[in-house]
Amino acid sequence: MGYEAVCTLNYDGKSATGQAHLEHTELRFRGPIRLSIPIAEITSARAEGDNLHVSFKRRPAVFTIGAGAAAKWARRISNPPTRLDKLGVKAGMSVLCLSLRDDDFVEELCVRGAEVSARRRTGADIIFYGAPDRSALDNLAGLVSSLKPDGALWVVRPKGVNAITESEVMAAGKSAGLVDVKVVSFSETQTAEKFMIPRADRARSLQPNR
Repeated sequence: MGYEAVCTLNYDGKSATGQAHLEHTELRFRGPIRLSIPIAEITSARAEGDNLHVSFKRRPAVFTIGAGAAAKWARRISNPPTRLDKLGVKAGMSVLCLSLRDDDFVEELCVRGAEVSARRRTGADIIFYGAPDRSALDNLAGLVSSLKPDGALWVVRPKGVNAITESEVMAAGKSAGLVDVKVVSFSETQTAEKFMIPRADRARSLQPNR
């Protein structure tokens, strides 16, 4: 998720109050002035008091958002999260890559220090499951038993195709007894939806048998 703040923007000799929104790929301002800055085009971002100073290929922009927020936003812009950060992968995690042929991604996981396997097993912290079409969604319920109670299932699907839609993925996750948590861009051609076991069900699964 990104950052949002009501702030004042000074840009191109004009000043306006509106809503600023910082996402992984873009810094936007909506108000009397409308401005969209791709993160890739930002050459510098620094905090000075209440102000966030952003330089990009056109002109400098200054967002007055408060001292704490300015520093936080500057750090996020200067040090954007990696794909694995967005996916919640940490060193030592047990990760399954099922029906997902992506050698570069597997290498990323190994460099991060995750324990990666392409075979089903129990106790996984995260499962990445490739779903190229809607028929692949029939397998979601069977994957739940491989997760830890607080584990995450990411369904990786193609972007912008009719073979499988976001609503179909969400419905399949719900049918499997899961709750959807968030959606991220997995690659230029793929989207990933995150599902988890509901909290109430996690608690029950951790209770000892009587």
